Amino acid sequence: MDLPSSPGVSTQCRRMKGILSIVGDKWTVMIVMVLRRQPRRFNELKRTIGGISQQMLTRTLKALERDGMVSRTVHPTLPPQVEYALTPLGRSLSEPVLKLGEWAAEHLDEVEGNRIRYDVA
Repeated sequence: MDLPSSPGVSTQCRRMKGILSIVGDKWTVMIVMVLRRQPRRFNELKRTIGGISQQMLTRTLKALERDGMVSRTVHPTLPPQVEYALTPLGRSLSEPVLKLGEWAAEHLDEVEGNRIRYDVA
C-alpha cells in the first residue's frame, strides 16, 4: 500500500506500526499458522509450536485476542478447558502469513547461503 505524501502520513504510519508489530512477530505467525488448521488448547499450541515460553504464548494470545484475531472459548468442564481459534479477521491474516511462510521455505537455502558468504567476507 502506498502512503500518500501528506501531513496525515505520520499518523497513518504510527497507527500501522502497532498492528505490524503484532502481525509481524514470529510467534504471531506461528500461532496463526497452527490455528489455521483447527482450534487448539493452550498446551496443544505450546507443544506444536515448540520453543515458545508459556509467558510469551500467553502474551501473544492476549494481544491477538485484543486485536480481534483470535477468540478464546472456555468450556465448562472440570477442570475448565480453554480453546483458541482464529476469528474471521485472523483467518484473513492467515492468507498473507501463509504466503510469507511459503516464500521463506522457497528461499531458505538461498538466504542461508548469502549469510554464510557475507559472514566469511
